[in-house]
Amino acid sequence: MPDWGFPDFDDHEGVHLFTDPVSGLRAVIAVHSTALGPAAGGVRYWYYADSSAAITDALRLSRGMSYKNAMAGLPIGGGKGVVLAPRPHDTISTAQLEAFGRAVESLGGRYVTAEDVGMSEARMKVIASQTRYVSGLPVAEGSAGGDPGPSTALGIYLGVRAAAKRALGVDSMAGVHVAVQGVGSVGSGLVRRLAKDGAKLTLADVNADKAAALAAELGADTVPADEILALPADIFSPNALGAILTESSIPQLQCKVVAGGANNQLATRLDGPRLHARGILYAPDYVINAGGIINVGLEYLGQGDRAEVEARIAKIPERLEQVWEESERSGDPESEVADRIAQRLIGRG
Repeated sequence: MPDWGFPDFDDHEGVHLFTDPVSGLRAVIAVHSTALGPAAGGVRYWYYADSSAAITDALRLSRGMSYKNAMAGLPIGGGKGVVLAPRPHDTISTAQLEAFGRAVESLGGRYVTAEDVGMSEARMKVIASQTRYVSGLPVAEGSAGGDPGPSTALGIYLGVRAAAKRALGVDSMAGVHVAVQGVGSVGSGLVRRLAKDGAKLTLADVNADKAAALAAELGADTVPADEILALPADIFSPNALGAILTESSIPQLQCKVVAGGANNQLATRLDGPRLHARGILYAPDYVINAGGIINVGLEYLGQGDRAEVEARIAKIPERLEQVWEESERSGDPESEVADRIAQRLIGRG
């Protein structure tokens, strides 16, 4: 299989590069698979060291969306959009949002975009002024759709509870120590639910003030962002950016479970076996964090309401159990088992 110089190229159906000189837009849209339906996945606005890093991120994220959507039982494929910020902490402009909307429209429905890092419901509305192929827009109360963050957090919470039961043998999170990396929209939603259950929480975020404020609200502890991964805890929950589980970081883990919402937590495909060799139970990211795409996917498809969204999110622990049980039977890492199941679902197994 040719990789075109990108090891994460996985027979993607299309990788599209867009520029708009007037607005300054530079964007990548990667379509991994449309076997089950239009390639759906959010768009993120992020600063990358170079364009190759942005393309690699789009390749990895779009493949993950194919697997996530298939494992969630949605009739949609996998894609991802990335808009390159010229400098760290820049804010995307209205003109760039409009230009990205036109780029999405030019693909004629092969890719459906939604909210991700650096975006918001308001920004998705601007994109929607230029294309029909967008989801995650503001919706009426009780309807499917809108901000995917709370739905993602709900699924991760249910997955963390399932992982705690399997690895720790507990039916309650009371007293279970969870080290949480990242307290943005998803991470904060997770920790608020865990706090209500009586979990012992240690929080970390690159924005230390944000972590401190949330910790004060919930009675949690904090540590610096560079210390959370190696903190002794029952569960490590990564909810920031990906590629944090590496050959050098995995030996530092002092936990029994890794279960969190960050996409592409494993830096390479070799890191799943490394994690498994240490006896740490892993909740594959695209299985546990599917709540958001379930929400906006059903919105785009016009299938069901908020109750249907939550009913489907409630099935996330069952899918994790399927992965864990097959891993236990076969002796293969959870990451490889999940990939095999997803590949079969999209006709690549």
